[in-house]
Amino acid sequence: MLRVVFLAHSGFLVELDHVCLLFDWWKGELPTLPKKPLLVFASHVHADHFDPHIFILGQRTNVQFLLGSDFRLTPKNLEKWQVNESTAALCRRCGKQDRFSPLEGVTVETVPSTDQGVAFLVTADGHTIFHAGDLNWWHWEGETDAYNHNMAANFKRYVEPLRGRRIDLAMLPLDSRLGTAGFMGPKYFLELAEIQHFLPMHQWDNYRFTEEFLHLYPQFSSCTTPISKADQVFYFS
Repeated sequence: MLRVVFLAHSGFLVELDHVCLLFDWWKGELPTLPKKPLLVFASHVHADHFDPHIFILGQRTNVQFLLGSDFRLTPKNLEKWQVNESTAALCRRCGKQDRFSPLEGVTVETVPSTDQGVAFLVTADGHTIFHAGDLNWWHWEGETDAYNHNMAANFKRYVEPLRGRRIDLAMLPLDSRLGTAGFMGPKYFLELAEIQHFLPMHQWDNYRFTEEFLHLYPQFSSCTTPISKADQVFYFS
């Protein structure tokens, strides 16, 4: 069983039997955390995915911070983020195509982002969870054809290793700022991998955009769980 709390924007708390996963928390109230090992993920340094206040969790026991490839753990940044030496020792900067085990029975894989940092694929307690960060098919109307063509090519190349993989829960951008082009990324993901449950994110509080997506692509209704507000709780078997 997965218990998932939507915090805000792209922030989620995922509770499994033996570990908790906190993804891209930068706003919203963090609920009481169970007394389980905690992995804190920050996909990249954009302000709508990362706030240094996550490092207050370094006061907990059995916590690790897994940071995207664009983080620089320099003395200057650690001072700016008010990260002390003991908390800095709990931080790992993840590469763009990384694979490691931060805890026994937990595997973390990273995928390059089409923006900054990485996306995370986590396997734990028999479940596979994917948080895309800013990995998306960013097709902007105001950009050049060359930019959008290059974005499409990079997006497809980066997500190709996920082809055919079973993913129990995928948190993917469904961004209305792109207009109907915002459907292209999640549609491609959902056709590429065997995704059991899809939670839309990066919606800038425009939750009705999920309805528009499902109206155009009703074949994804069975695996899509719409989000309607912050602090919403979901359970997936």
